[in-house]
Amino acid sequence: MNWTIYCIECVASVALFTGAIMIPLCRNPVWWIHDYPADIQEKYFENHERIPTKTLSVPVLLKKGFALLLCAAVFVGLALLAGAKGFKTAFLASYGLWFVVDWYDCLFLDWVLFANVKRIRLPGTEQMDLAYHQKKYHVIRSLIGMALGLVPCLVCGWIIAAVSQ
Repeated sequence: MNWTIYCIECVASVALFTGAIMIPLCRNPVWWIHDYPADIQEKYFENHERIPTKTLSVPVLLKKGFALLLCAAVFVGLALLAGAKGFKTAFLASYGLWFVVDWYDCLFLDWVLFANVKRIRLPGTEQMDLAYHQKKYHVIRSLIGMALGLVPCLVCGWIIAAVSQ
């Protein structure tokens, strides 16, 4: 495996992830409402029409399911580009990439930007500073994300194992 290419892939993935999250969030924070803490959601819904935000609701499952499928496809391409051969190398490379992006999301996007950028706050919740600074909430969500990341990374490993035989 080519570690230089892998490191470049990590940096590029963080940059692309930032754009994929921040551009829609700045345009319409409600797009990601299902990822906001419950107290922020409830305050928002006091003055706005309630939309499905539960983890097992159809809109959330569609968004998350599409994201997982997209990640699996991207991971296969990146693993091949970095020279991964076999299940173990592809799985570990993709899960390492998932790890980098997941914790970047928690520690920078959530703890720094989400907590401090007023533009991405839901209308009517702009003054809820303490609610937007819930670090424990974001750590728990990142741990859940690490578990969810096993799915596309396992798929990546299986596909790379199948094509490298």
